Amino acid sequence: MYLLTTKEKVVRIPPEKLGDDLTDVINQLSWESFEGRIEGSDSLTVLVSKIEPQGPGRIVHGDGAIYQKVKFDSLVFRPQLQEVIEGTVVEVLKFGAFVRFGPLDGLLHISQIMDDRIDIDPDNGRLMGKDTKRDLKVGDKVRARIVALSLNERSPRESKIGLTMRQPGLGKLEWIEEDRNKVAGGSA
Repeated sequence: MYLLTTKEKVVRIPPEKLGDDLTDVINQLSWESFEGRIEGSDSLTVLVSKIEPQGPGRIVHGDGAIYQKVKFDSLVFRPQLQEVIEGTVVEVLKFGAFVRFGPLDGLLHISQIMDDRIDIDPDNGRLMGKDTKRDLKVGDKVRARIVALSLNERSPRESKIGLTMRQPGLGKLEWIEEDRNKVAGGSA
């Protein structure tokens, strides 16, 4: 889920940047310091905007840099356990598929794809149900639920997010539509 928040933090302005336009320097350092970072254990800062210096900066003795408090608007992505997401399959491996949703990827383990035994077709990069003949490949749009969540603060791309599609209303979007049509056709 995306949220817009207002935050206050401190940026370090190195001495070699003091001759430049301070507004540009503060904006650039804020973008570099805060965007693409996981904060705490639950949200990834996607975008920082409306950066405003708050009061005078502080010079730390022996450092020579200015530590400037800034206030800014922050667009954050905060996935929640049990949240239903829609994403795109970006990689298929022998143990499952990676699904990109927002700025992160989640693992859809082979056991969580469908209620069917699954054949792995590594030559074509797809996973296929033995009985249903439904397949999952790179580029497919899916709806899944987050069942495990561990965001990595140091390296956001290495966060561990587990997904499942083994519940009603979840799966490859085409499968969901097929199931909906079967139900609608059977009740008429």
